[in-house]
Amino acid sequence: MEQPRRITDSFPRRRRRQAGRIPGRDKGKVKSWPRPRPRDPPPAEETPPPPPDPALLEMLRRFDLAWEYGPCTGITRLQRWERAQALGLSPPSPVRDALLEHQDNPDVTYSLWHKYAL
Repeated sequence: MEQPRRITDSFPRRRRRQAGRIPGRDKGKVKSWPRPRPRDPPPAEETPPPPPDPALLEMLRRFDLAWEYGPCTGITRLQRWERAQALGLSPPSPVRDALLEHQDNPDVTYSLWHKYAL
């Protein structure tokens, strides 16, 4: 009677390599890998502008809620003020002065509904 065959009998046997030796490398030579460059420091973040005066924000909120100057979605407050002026609706001039003074502050530049998707 014949001995049962194992699946490993179908494949040729290979010798195991010696531990610690990488095939294809010379014994005496050790390749020096390039060292990684030090990373550049992250760019300095700009400091945000100081928060505007609550009274100013209240005045701008009232301007946003006044429908007599037209809709305020999709445009900046200054664009809305200029559109109302061009249509002869006489918007309040302190609003324009405040908008020109705080042009770099998004809390002042954009309307109440700027953060919401339409």
